[in-house]
Amino acid sequence: MPDIRKNCVFSINDAQRAVLEDYCRDRGWQFDNAPYAYWKVKGDGLSLVAYESGKLTVQGKKAAEFIEFVLETTILDSIGSSSGAASETAETAPEPIAPHGGVDESGKGDFFGPLVVAGAYVTAETAPQLVAIGVKDSKLIKSTTQIYAIAPRIRRILDRRYTVVTVGNEAYNRLYRKIGNLNRLLAWGHARVIENLLAAAPECPRVLSDKFGNESLIRRALMEKGRQIILDQQTKAESDVAVAAASILAREGFLRAMDSLSVEVGRSLPRGASAAVTACAKELAMKNGLEFLEKCAKTHFKTYDILKAKVAGGE
Repeated sequence: MPDIRKNCVFSINDAQRAVLEDYCRDRGWQFDNAPYAYWKVKGDGLSLVAYESGKLTVQGKKAAEFIEFVLETTILDSIGSSSGAASETAETAPEPIAPHGGVDESGKGDFFGPLVVAGAYVTAETAPQLVAIGVKDSKLIKSTTQIYAIAPRIRRILDRRYTVVTVGNEAYNRLYRKIGNLNRLLAWGHARVIENLLAAAPECPRVLSDKFGNESLIRRALMEKGRQIILDQQTKAESDVAVAAASILAREGFLRAMDSLSVEVGRSLPRGASAAVTACAKELAMKNGLEFLEKCAKTHFKTYDILKAKVAGGE
């Protein structure tokens, strides 16, 4: 019996179409013109057509898989399932947001992978656009595919008024040994991102950051330019649209870095600091030597100390 989902029609709004277009372009799929359509695209066993009427057709041997794991979960559910969803968000949105920057990080709780810190500058004009494409705290977005789909759209809306700083594992470990404290290292990273963001958006009057330690830590790490702005720190700052946008950009940077590291070490690297992480670290250390972990892990974690003791004990 043929799969009835090999040729399906959906209704999508402008924000959904934009995110879907970014998703396809990021994968190098072939775009073309079609009658009465914004675009037609082919790639990975699929053919999609986004019509000016708001209809989207999905065809191909991988249509069922694409609809279930990408279209329905990443595009439709996350951004609103009808053309009215975006306009409703705009009508019920709060008063215009004052221009400001937001900073957030990703990777600080992961044994493997770098620390990535990002900053985003939003205005009364760009903030509603970010909300319309589904920008929210990256921890609430469980799908890697969804992060990869939304991040390019954020960059397009912000138009270079953003910055991402990746602290690779070897540099991270050197810095930690020099600084000796995670909160101070985070403050250093946030300060560098704030300075970069001010270079990209010199008109930025205020920056909001999540509070992770003594409020003076970031202030002391800022250079002259950064000390001239208003710096606010609060818990759960990711509820702010600028911080949420930064959190997604930082998460994307971390996930892509993990993909690259996995290729370099020759195996998939698990996230977090679980038993599976310890097992993977032990495998890498036994194969390449304990010092190999300097290149792909954060060596101040307890995971490293446990592994170091096991290796020393011949386990």
